[in-house]
Amino acid sequence: MTGIRYPWETPPTEGEAIEVAEGILWMRLPLPMALDHVNVYAVDEGDSWTIIDTGFSTRRGRAIWQKLLAGPLGDKPVSRVIVTHHHPDHVGLAGWFQSEHGATLWTTRTAWLFARMLQLDEQAVPRQETLDFYLSAGMDQAIFDERKSERPFNFADVVYPMPLGFRRIKQDDVIRLGGRDWDVHIGNGHAPEHLTLWSRDDNLVISGDQILPSISSNIGVYATEPEADPVADWLEACERLSQFARADQLVLGGHKLPFTGLPTRMRQLIDNHHGALDRLAAHLEEPRVAGDCFAPLFKRSIGKGEYGLALVEAFAHLNHLYHLGVIRRERRSDGAWLWQKKD
Repeated sequence: MTGIRYPWETPPTEGEAIEVAEGILWMRLPLPMALDHVNVYAVDEGDSWTIIDTGFSTRRGRAIWQKLLAGPLGDKPVSRVIVTHHHPDHVGLAGWFQSEHGATLWTTRTAWLFARMLQLDEQAVPRQETLDFYLSAGMDQAIFDERKSERPFNFADVVYPMPLGFRRIKQDDVIRLGGRDWDVHIGNGHAPEHLTLWSRDDNLVISGDQILPSISSNIGVYATEPEADPVADWLEACERLSQFARADQLVLGGHKLPFTGLPTRMRQLIDNHHGALDRLAAHLEEPRVAGDCFAPLFKRSIGKGEYGLALVEAFAHLNHLYHLGVIRRERRSDGAWLWQKKD
């Protein structure tokens, strides 16, 4: 099996682009977090561009796009935006391109519904359901005390208002994009109904965050659906998408670098989660809350900045083992779930 290779060692600088295939430009937008960037792509349609994913809606983000539009994109109009999934670093400026540039939005129905719902759901402090969920996960008390009274992360802060109207993309569609026909395959786990595109005409795959090199996509359970099993969704999607993987395909993901060696990476994504689940089950010989389960899953120290994502990922893996019948759970007096391996 051919190993993973990176044709470009250095990403494009701010406001610049790298042509990764004929008519396809790779660009980057900054993110104010540990994962400090998102990859976006522009596909040449002749008299216009299709943009794939957008970055956060911030003053800086919009200024960078204006620089890109005037520079590498040559002042050609943006006629279409394709959003791979609903997370704000991918959908943040979709509404801006619609409202200010006249672009149409193409995405999956679930991605559009989630993004628009969350963009409209602005909160000054966390809702009680969210606080109850944090307690059920055994959140660190100091972090809980801090979060319960501060403004939570709001889509409205980084997602431009989204007008009504989009074009739905669904499994088994074939999309014409940049002179190529692309098969649509839907992933899940990191985000529901996550779009991936597989070129019929050459070796290109547009993967969003469903397939990334060198890092694992976050798989989390949230207060919106506390009994969910996104790890099962993730593993199913990885097994299914791996059937289409070829070693020569150039994978254009939402973060890190474009890469080849996709069969190897798909096997890693599957094996890494099975390994994490095995370590987690062994860790639960003693009863533990989700907040006590970082070590077997991540094998590194988790700082305050990553704590929230680590907690929801731990909860997701616990839910998966629970739904499989490997572990049991019971409520502690403070509302936290205690999880333990079955005898």
